[in-house]
Amino acid sequence: MFGLIGTKKGMTRVFKEDGASIPVTVIEICKSKIVQRKTPEKDGYYGIQVNYGSKKKVSKSLEKKFKENDVSNGHLTEFNLTEEEFNKLAEVNELSVNFFDESIKVDVSGISKGKGFAGVVKRHNFKTQDATHGNSLSHRAPGSIGQCQFPGRVFKGKKMAGQYGNKQITVQNLEIEKIDADDSLMLIQGSIPGSIGSFVRITPSIKSDVTLSFELKKPETEEQAPVENIVEKTQMTEEAPVEEAAPAEEAPVEEAAPAEEAPVEEAAPAEEAPVEEAAPAEEAPVEEAAPAEEAAPAEEKTKEEK
Repeated sequence: MFGLIGTKKGMTRVFKEDGASIPVTVIEICKSKIVQRKTPEKDGYYGIQVNYGSKKKVSKSLEKKFKENDVSNGHLTEFNLTEEEFNKLAEVNELSVNFFDESIKVDVSGISKGKGFAGVVKRHNFKTQDATHGNSLSHRAPGSIGQCQFPGRVFKGKKMAGQYGNKQITVQNLEIEKIDADDSLMLIQGSIPGSIGSFVRITPSIKSDVTLSFELKKPETEEQAPVENIVEKTQMTEEAPVEEAAPAEEAPVEEAAPAEEAPVEEAAPAEEAPVEEAAPAEEAPVEEAAPAEEAAPAEEKTKEEK
């Protein structure tokens, strides 16, 4: 089944429109070129060999293969294909993240983190024995591992202490949250096996019937006008050549002579006319009214005398 090789970059989260937080793993898809195509006539099956990553030292046979295909030294992996997939990839030389769509589910395989030598409690989730009641030095022991004289041996696959991790693990039916073709990134929901920087193998989910189109998506650009319209416009312009108007001769602009600034005569300060102090108005002597003669009483006396 066709797939891609990527590098695990770490985990983050993506927020949906409704505010839900989705944990995702970021995978950078490696640049992979097809090194060899395998056919039933020569190899007995359909498949392709691709290179990925970089490697300092390779065998002489691999180095020769890489030089013939003009690729850098790296790792090799193989994808078994159906006849239909093999024919669709006939003209493809380099694998791209655009072969996958956000609507499909994928299986991711990788080498899990190595935890070293571990006991049965950590490795196989065994239950511990009693802490007291006479139990001594057997709290985390596995217990019985077999029967008696018959069969007289330990069966293969018995869960016991040993190497924990560092095995190939496959997580199935993971949803693709987002694909960034510009940076060759793929965001997959959930966690995947392996440490940061390790290689992972991404294939369409085996539980879902998915057929890949292997068509490269063109970047979204502005809609271009059809070619026919462009041709018609060019013909029209050729038929009716537009006479270019002769550029009008620009009359030399005479620079206006700067106006001579007339010397501004400073206005002589106006002579302040001496303000004549108004002479104080001569107060007309107020003639005191002479006391009125008491004529009335005198007349009364004369009348009485008569």
